Amino acid sequence: MKTYKIGYFVGSLSSTSINRVLSRALIRLAPQDLEFTEIPIGNLALYSPDFDNDYPPEAMELKDAISASDGVLFVTPEYNRSIPGALKNAIDWASRPWGQNSFDHMPAAVIGASPGPIGTAVGQQSLRAVLSFCNARQMTAPEAYVHYKPGVFTDQGEVTDDSTASFLRDFMQEFRIHTERVLTVIPRS
Repeated sequence: MKTYKIGYFVGSLSSTSINRVLSRALIRLAPQDLEFTEIPIGNLALYSPDFDNDYPPEAMELKDAISASDGVLFVTPEYNRSIPGALKNAIDWASRPWGQNSFDHMPAAVIGASPGPIGTAVGQQSLRAVLSFCNARQMTAPEAYVHYKPGVFTDQGEVTDDSTASFLRDFMQEFRIHTERVLTVIPRS
């Protein structure tokens, strides 16, 4: 059985991020042939084209981490009906310089949690538009907007609600299938 290396982004820089807790839950519930590595985004300077000829080490590490991945998972909150600035900044670094887009043909999935009842629906649509421009091969279904309720998730990522655990397990199984299908048609070099 092939193991797929999945790089994941947590869009929130908060030390108490509910999306970080969600990422732990997703990893626990994922198929065994997915291997996860977090791709950190908090140490990046703000992107500027002035760096295109001399990328800083942090940006090169970001691009290298994406290159080492077979697919990417975005676990992100919604900020002001869009995506967090730190996540957008990381995507800008990873997709530049022109012609060196790290997300080109990369299998990708998007999920997020919010204390609000519509989860991260609008923020995810914003992220999907950016990833579409970056030519990432997005999993379009199932969509997953998690209404984060106290007690449903432990800090270690255990899911105490059976229906939520089942939904997230199915989401991760679909992501595994999506990754395999994309890589079958468009192998990573």
